[in-house]
Amino acid sequence: MKGLLQRVSGARVEVGEEVVGSIDQGLLVLVAVEPGDTEAHAAKLLHKLLNYRVFSDVDGKMNLSLADVGGGLLLVSQFTLAADTKSGLRPSFSTAAPPTLAQTLFNYLLEEAKRLHPTVETGRFGAEMQVHLVNDGPVTFLLHI
Repeated sequence: MKGLLQRVSGARVEVGEEVVGSIDQGLLVLVAVEPGDTEAHAAKLLHKLLNYRVFSDVDGKMNLSLADVGGGLLLVSQFTLAADTKSGLRPSFSTAAPPTLAQTLFNYLLEEAKRLHPTVETGRFGAEMQVHLVNDGPVTFLLHI
């Protein structure tokens, strides 16, 4: 399971003309599920997302987590993040989980996030989405569980 974490001062996801998810300060995370991923992988990724220290403390050091700052969490499914790009000029998606597994694990991640964190938003699984964000820093990390 992969999560591309971006610290944002604001982010939103639109499907067509409709805003389906929006946060102010927090984390936008693009999530990819790979074959062999399990609920345990999703739980480990969620633990990292909520506790990864990417927000600045009073001294300007990255010592605070999403939980510490009370920011929003915007989770967006993105199977292209799981693409194999090692060779050629066209990505291969053989390293992405089948849609049914991906949706099941993404939904598990989302429901657990909502259970553990007060502000959780999402896009729409499988939809053509427009993701708007203001990356704060910029700060971006690729978490591979």
